[in-house]
Amino acid sequence: MAETSTESTLGYEQARDELIEVVRRLEAGGTTLEEALALWERGEELARVCRDWLQGARARLDAVLAAEAAEEAAEEAEHADGDVEDAATGE
Repeated sequence: MAETSTESTLGYEQARDELIEVVRRLEAGGTTLEEALALWERGEELARVCRDWLQGARARLDAVLAAEAAEEAAEEAEHADGDVEDAATGE
């Protein structure tokens, strides 16, 4: 599915707020079937935009956590190597 320029420029908060409004209007009723379908379709688009933002945020967090874990492992290995060398030299 091609992304429209409007969808690509929506931030997470904007999409979320508009989605909340769409849901509110659908729950309130009083719309024609055609209007309800259009709202539903827009809600699906907005939900996808929100999901994409959240997946991107999760990927960024996972990358940071993985980098921190790798850094900690490297530091621990460095300290362990130093302890082994100290034990070998009797220091």
